[in-house]
Amino acid sequence: MSNVYDNILGLIGNTPMVKINTVTKEIPATVYAKLESYNPGHSTKDRIALHIIENAEKKGLLREDSVVVETTSGNTGFSIAMVCIIKGYKCILAVSDKTKPEKIAYLKALGATVYICPANVPADDPRSYYEVAKRIASETPNSVYINQYFNELNIDAHYQTTGPEIWEQTQGKVTHLFACTGTGGTLSGSAKFLKEKNPDIKIIGVDADGSILKSYHETGEIHKEDVHPYQIEGMGKNLIPSALLFDKVDEFVRVNDEMSAYRTREIALKEAIMGGYTTGAVTQALIQYAQSHKFSENDMVVLIYPDHGSRYITKVYSDKWMAEQGFVNNCVHNYDEVFKTEFIK
Repeated sequence: MSNVYDNILGLIGNTPMVKINTVTKEIPATVYAKLESYNPGHSTKDRIALHIIENAEKKGLLREDSVVVETTSGNTGFSIAMVCIIKGYKCILAVSDKTKPEKIAYLKALGATVYICPANVPADDPRSYYEVAKRIASETPNSVYINQYFNELNIDAHYQTTGPEIWEQTQGKVTHLFACTGTGGTLSGSAKFLKEKNPDIKIIGVDADGSILKSYHETGEIHKEDVHPYQIEGMGKNLIPSALLFDKVDEFVRVNDEMSAYRTREIALKEAIMGGYTTGAVTQALIQYAQSHKFSENDMVVLIYPDHGSRYITKVYSDKWMAEQGFVNNCVHNYDEVFKTEFIK
């Protein structure tokens, strides 16, 4: 039987790529988006959750009564919880208070125990979700800490799957890869594979305004003055994850909340792709990059769209939320009328 699987985990990987036709029409290159929302957990994090957990099983670290613990901004948690259901493990997750209530509800619906931690504290603060997850793992018998930020299997999952898929889907013609950086695994694993195939492929990391990754790549130093609160979830960091291979990245582009939000909505409106907030961020990075770098008609750009927009309905897709951020009045592209809602009285 074709297209039939023993369980939902068989659907992970082999996600499609779709040409972006309108939003990037001013760029001469051919632009494709790799839609990671087609994974069963609706994000690229399905890949690392399955890979890391199955690796732990092979090493004998997981048994029937084991508990999987992790830090997450949402997507990794969904993926881990999904894999744990099928594998029969318990799941404990530490999330930041930037995480929207519907995401927390989603995690609980998948059986996870959730700890909510303050986002705007240093990474080494005992209240941070990094430290809370570590503490829970150390205090919980028979637990395995995924530790995606510092786990080389995060990179390996994408080296074995995402990178080869992009190479095959583009028939080796890809010239530029853009991906958002949080843990760095998606970008690093894909970049490692693609650079081995063709070292001339340009790897562009996308960082958030409020994160330290771009300046660290450029200077080798942590600039704490770069750190400030921002809204884009799952992108940027106030620490340096070892899962981010800086030597595989040619350049970082930093994007802000506002333009990433408008770009996310524009992609839905003009390409009919309901992507997450980082979908807009990675596309905005390409547009900014194109302002200082020349593309030709022979170039082939791949953007990794990490997740699905359904998780951001009360955030970036909400007129109320946009107005609360002041984005409606401050968009330089004057998209206000495009996204206006008419009320019949």
